[in-house]
Amino acid sequence: MTNNNKFIGYVGTYTKGDSKGIYTFTLDTETAKITDVKAAATLDNPTYLTISQDNRYLYAVVKEGSKGGIAAYSINNQTGELEALNRQLLEGASPCHVSVNRENLTAVTANYHKGTIESYAVDQEKGTVSPVSSIMEHEGSGPNKERQEKPHAHYAGFSPDEKYVLAVDLGIDQLITYQVNKGILSEANRLFANPGSGPRHLVFHPNGKYAYVMTELSSEVISLIYNPEDGSFTELQYTPTIPADFSENNQGSAIHISSDGRFVYAANRGHDSIAVFSVNQDSGELTFVELTSTEGNWPRDFILDPTGKFLVASNQESGNLVLFSRDESTGKLTLLQSDVSVPDPVCVKFLNV
Repeated sequence: MTNNNKFIGYVGTYTKGDSKGIYTFTLDTETAKITDVKAAATLDNPTYLTISQDNRYLYAVVKEGSKGGIAAYSINNQTGELEALNRQLLEGASPCHVSVNRENLTAVTANYHKGTIESYAVDQEKGTVSPVSSIMEHEGSGPNKERQEKPHAHYAGFSPDEKYVLAVDLGIDQLITYQVNKGILSEANRLFANPGSGPRHLVFHPNGKYAYVMTELSSEVISLIYNPEDGSFTELQYTPTIPADFSENNQGSAIHISSDGRFVYAANRGHDSIAVFSVNQDSGELTFVELTSTEGNWPRDFILDPTGKFLVASNQESGNLVLFSRDESTGKLTLLQSDVSVPDPVCVKFLNV
């Protein structure tokens, strides 16, 4: 962050076209504009990123030849510039998701093609990543023959108390809880979602009691109650993210929640929209508020800015970032800017405040 009005963001991309790798941009909340888009690091397919809590390090999934893994960078949090630290690679396809815990001691990745979850020890001070600590291989399949022929791990993140890693697997319709012991994973619990729903990403309510999972194949948000004692989940509700009469191809993508826990946002690729839901603070259940066009094609991800007053979405196929203002009382979005060009954008992150 350069000052109280300007926030530095990062975009992970596919590098199959014009993209060089990771891009950076500045959100000026005073002028309500995204500016200063530029390449920050050159690497192949850094489709997902995460930033350490102290803003010192950025971790990206990476492809390198026939291998894939995790790449570590140090961040100049005044300029946003990135400096490569090291990489850890495994044979085979690259992961699709990466998270790091608050203390910057453990990183975890999810690998869609391999159906695996990997954990890595991180040097808290240097930011470098050690060789893989554990690899959890998922098994099974789902009823969707094209998309669920085998496991497809799509998300790996930490529980609010960071005792557990939560793994969301689209291929087997499961949410698997792993206990973390000095960076080593062991299974603790699992939830079986509706067959064929294809769960993709997860977000926790700030109170830690509720969690929300976006499904890719059925285009729904699954509302869950979380039990921190054993890392288990109980289903509350399945809520559609697209209109009942929409019959074209749609694939659910990202899900995020406002910092006050009052609104959940979920993106639709195909319908090309963001669905807004209000959260019942007593029950955790969702109520539909509105659908807003993402002004582009195939919204892969989005992020709320550190003030909570703006939302930035990334349209992968049309290669543009879109800026919305956000009404904090109603949750509704208003378009501000849609002409910010970034090639094949996927993941969007801001430095922490």
